[in-house]
Amino acid sequence: MADASLEAARSLEQLDRDSLLHPFTRADDFAAGKVPGQRIVQRASGIRVTDAHGRTVIDGMSGMYCVNVGYGRQQIVDAIAQQAAELPYYHIFAGASHPKAIVLADKLLALTGGRMKRAFFGLSGSDANETQIKLVWYYHNVIGKPHKKKIIARQRGYHGATTMTASLTGLPNYHSGFDLPFALVRHTLAPDAFWAPEADPRAFSQRCADELERLILQEGPDTVGAFIAEPVVGSGGILPPPPGYWEAIQAVLRKYEVLLIADEVITAFGRVGHMLAIDGYGIEPDLLTLAKGLSSGYAPLSAALVGPKVWQALQDGARTHGFFAHGYTYSAHPLGAAAALANIRIIEDEGLCENAATVGAYLLAQLRERLAGNPLVGEVRGAGLLQAVEFVAEGPPRRRLDASLKFSAQVAALAMEEGLLARPLPVNDIVGISPPLMLTRGDADEIAEMLQRAIARATDKLSAAQRGGSL
Repeated sequence: MADASLEAARSLEQLDRDSLLHPFTRADDFAAGKVPGQRIVQRASGIRVTDAHGRTVIDGMSGMYCVNVGYGRQQIVDAIAQQAAELPYYHIFAGASHPKAIVLADKLLALTGGRMKRAFFGLSGSDANETQIKLVWYYHNVIGKPHKKKIIARQRGYHGATTMTASLTGLPNYHSGFDLPFALVRHTLAPDAFWAPEADPRAFSQRCADELERLILQEGPDTVGAFIAEPVVGSGGILPPPPGYWEAIQAVLRKYEVLLIADEVITAFGRVGHMLAIDGYGIEPDLLTLAKGLSSGYAPLSAALVGPKVWQALQDGARTHGFFAHGYTYSAHPLGAAAALANIRIIEDEGLCENAATVGAYLLAQLRERLAGNPLVGEVRGAGLLQAVEFVAEGPPRRRLDASLKFSAQVAALAMEEGLLARPLPVNDIVGISPPLMLTRGDADEIAEMLQRAIARATDKLSAAQRGGSL
């Protein structure tokens, strides 16, 4: 890179530190220039992004699990531009609407096979889950059960960063400093079979259901309104559900008339090999949350889909409460709706759900084969193109690595040096990857090789430090 370009990149980095408050970033270290992960991405194409220094790497995280169709899709760019020229903005308050919102809502309901009856649009997964919570409360008020307001989420689940959705998120470090979680939220077991004492995963699934039932009974079934969960846990560890999990969980929910919110912010639109993950796991939700892959991140958009029971309550409630007093200025924004329609068309036309399933299985097999001999690799797991490697201390017995080593962060930093952007997850020692869904087998080989080298280098560094007595 020419000196002028290098200086320009450094100036931009300093301006970034001097002006932006970054999400989920240490404010003190970042302002002081001590965050090694600072990167300013300027261009992207396919599965790769290029930073201000001209370095190109594979984006193994699809941005934030969202760029499902990959970067540089001209069809989506054109759809946004055409919509901006025709109608850049209009609202949907008080019965107003516009064509793209109508067509998109109809399309999303069709994707559920008619199981959902209405679509409400927002801008992020967080606001969509906030909408779901208000719908749960409204529903129970209308049906005459005003005390049925508590929401049960799972430990390690991620549902957003607003006050209520952050409360639902089952990661304690997301609560510290904010006086969260709120009192109406409870948490139950994460479906983490890797650390479970049961040898039979179905026995563990039943224990998860039993623990959920115990919590409902402890709180009082007349106070528990809903259970919210990701079909596959995302940021909390990338945990595909063990066999029998959703069957057992849903039996408990039906028994106590607890609504089910399926949070598909990450898992929908092909990420785990199905257009909707609920279809792959036999989940029958009352409410369904969509975002991220809905528009592949080309424009902000989310959707809260409403099932028959709640839709009926919304109609019945109008007689008492009048209009539905919820919404955002940018609900069903025309640019987001146009992007989503073009994005879904690409996913369907190119068979990206099927590609995520087949190439995902290939990548998972490659990682398992390459990492089989590493004593620090405890498990390689995933569903479709949502995958993770969990690290453990050298054993037996199985035990966690010392958290102070920050081993997964070291692996992610070394993976970046190798040319792969991976993510250290905020629980245990886990590195996650979720590349764009148009991944080829050749791309998968590249990712597996880069990650293998990064893990080997991190393992060697840890062994050397232990031999030197510096730990």
